[in-house]
Amino acid sequence: MHLFLFSMVVVIYTLSMAGNTAMVLLIWADARLHTPMYFLLSQLSFLDIFFTSVTVPKMIAGFLFGWISISFGGCGAQMFFFMFLGATECILLALMAYDRYVAICNPLRYPLLMSRQTCLLLVAASWLGGSLNASIQTVLTLQFPYCGSQKIAHFFCEVPSLLRLACADTAAYEQVLFVTGVVVLLVPIAFITTSYALILAAVLRMHSVEGRKKALATCSSHLAVVNLFYGPLVYTYMLPASYHSPGQDDVVSVFYTVLTPMLNPVIYSLRNKEVTGAMKKVIGKCGVGRTV
Repeated sequence: MHLFLFSMVVVIYTLSMAGNTAMVLLIWADARLHTPMYFLLSQLSFLDIFFTSVTVPKMIAGFLFGWISISFGGCGAQMFFFMFLGATECILLALMAYDRYVAICNPLRYPLLMSRQTCLLLVAASWLGGSLNASIQTVLTLQFPYCGSQKIAHFFCEVPSLLRLACADTAAYEQVLFVTGVVVLLVPIAFITTSYALILAAVLRMHSVEGRKKALATCSSHLAVVNLFYGPLVYTYMLPASYHSPGQDDVVSVFYTVLTPMLNPVIYSLRNKEVTGAMKKVIGKCGVGRTV
């Protein structure tokens, strides 16, 4: 069973790293993809490369060598980077919804509202928000005494699983965690929902069938990624502890730590003609280069 799980995780991690790296390089290399939407998409792929690397290599080492222990400092570092990159991705997905809203509902003002400088500021704000969220939660979580069992019922150091080991009352902090979840999860979800409601209204008013198809194809890719990422996170961080069990938490966490980073480049490339076109162009050049 360990060998089977090891093989599955290695294959998924390799595909995730290859797919996201290819997406970043493709967007960087093709001048047609130098637009705000693809700049944000490259940031998403860049985030996923590191987000999945926070937990998966340690998991692979555990399956292969049985290295299932981690130092207290290492646990804190893993928890910080997981929350830092995860919260940044939550904010970034909301910014991507805003980009689609401006492109479809205010196309004439799109170059002004989504200029290069604006995109850089929005991305910097998402990274800053993610680091602030991670710093607060890591410091508060690690200040509790852990004097009982040292065994975490999870495959990585995540706040809810660590709090179960605390030898102090964590009720007040769990309320803080809930408020943080509202800010980092529910506010972006509400923002995304509002953006796509306005987008849907604008799409239904379009007279061009081709324009409708293009808008819906682009937006459906983003919505698929949003559902895959936000759904499990809401379960983990917004539901009370009484609704959780270690087995369920492991399965749910696999979605946003392992599967979603692998599926993101697949979803965006398969449903996007510009990305597939750029990919065919690169493959064609490679084929010509080998022939020569």
